[in-house]
Amino acid sequence: MLDSLRALGYSFEAAIADIVDNSVAANAQTISIQFRTKPTEYVAVIDDGIGMSGPVLLEAMRHGGVGPSARRDASDLGRFGLGLKTASLSQCRTLTVVSKSEHEVSGVRWSLDRVAEAGDWLVGILSAGEIDRVPHVGELTARDSATIVLWEDFDRATAGETDPGAALGALVDTAREHLALVFHRYLSGSDGGKRVTIEINNDPLPTIDPFLTRRSQALPEEVIRLHDAEIILRPYVLPHRSRMSRDELSLAGGEEGLRRNQGFYLYRNRRLITYGTWFRLLRQEELTKLARVQVDIPNTLDDLWAIDVRKSVAVPPEAVRTALRRVVERIAGTSRHVYKFRGRKPSGDIVSVWTRLELRDGVAYRLNRDHPLAGALFEILDDIGDSYLEHLLASIELSLPIDGIYADMASERGLVTLTGDTEIEVLLSDLATRMTSALGDDSGAVERLLDSLALIEPFSMHPAATRAVAERIRNGRR
Repeated sequence: MLDSLRALGYSFEAAIADIVDNSVAANAQTISIQFRTKPTEYVAVIDDGIGMSGPVLLEAMRHGGVGPSARRDASDLGRFGLGLKTASLSQCRTLTVVSKSEHEVSGVRWSLDRVAEAGDWLVGILSAGEIDRVPHVGELTARDSATIVLWEDFDRATAGETDPGAALGALVDTAREHLALVFHRYLSGSDGGKRVTIEINNDPLPTIDPFLTRRSQALPEEVIRLHDAEIILRPYVLPHRSRMSRDELSLAGGEEGLRRNQGFYLYRNRRLITYGTWFRLLRQEELTKLARVQVDIPNTLDDLWAIDVRKSVAVPPEAVRTALRRVVERIAGTSRHVYKFRGRKPSGDIVSVWTRLELRDGVAYRLNRDHPLAGALFEILDDIGDSYLEHLLASIELSLPIDGIYADMASERGLVTLTGDTEIEVLLSDLATRMTSALGDDSGAVERLLDSLALIEPFSMHPAATRAVAERIRNGRR
């Protein structure tokens, strides 16, 4: 049975998160994760929570001690009474827990080798001498209450690795990012709840905000009442990629994660369960990648959401899906709007370089012949030149690589400009100068053009540079 339970599918980071759940539930304020590779590999999770007496610790090490049907405290992050044991033994063969409560220190150890040898459910109760040899046990003496969870004898976590120590270090690095996201609301205390410090080898995890709440567009929240409990939905639409700082983009998941991380973020008692999914209510697409919805559920609805042992998978009940679908439609439309109109005012006053035509069989994009730059070119060209220009514009329209552009955007490669800010301003200055020159000595027409530059693409996409260009041209004509 113990060997079978090891195959529940825990990743290393999900297993560590399960141990941190217990520390948070024990009202810990500081959770320290220590790992070492020499002389042997181990991972220790140390917290300053309420601790456990000997009988309580022994019960905590029993599989299914507090099952899913038991009534739990409203802030409890547990579910099946299996997490401490199954999460730990999914990665290693020896699990040791030492806890201090009311000046009493107790220790219990699961050893799969001992169980296999005896052929029975035998757990070891540690002597005082054995407890003294547990790494970091000195940290218990300095506190009134504390607990150490120690993993040793790694087999599954580093299976097949030629350098187990290096492999363990890489796994801990992955766990660092995972824990920073899963417990970000505890790390920040931003919603008025309990604040917790989590550190790895004495390096505190960063405070993150995957919704970029200070910069995002917050849509009206919605409350679903189900079985005397509340499910709270808080939708956000992130700013467009071009308007994010490097740090904000990193918090949003980076270039690759921006599209992958769209969707619902499901929290159970402020702990992130799953994210980056629309629960099959919407297909992940490029135009909705700015949409994220915070969903808060209490632990009393675990059965309805089919939350698994690892607390990493959930399925919304039918009674909730209808409300979720309403939110999806609302936020998806807002995300598409932000994405389509990035860098320009959502107004019909903008003179675009491209025009979008809705046809019976779909849509088509055409270059705008009424654009002032096109008008200036037609003005200075003769009939033959007009013909060549028209053919050039038509050739650009026919050869626009739409499939390639879509593929690049969908693969998160992103589209970048080939010029920097300085080169863009030079280009805009040259375009504006040529457009005003085509108007000749008509100062009124030139002034009207300069006043309207901010409403003409590509000038409208670079307002600061456009203002500088217009002022420079005015000064040059005085």
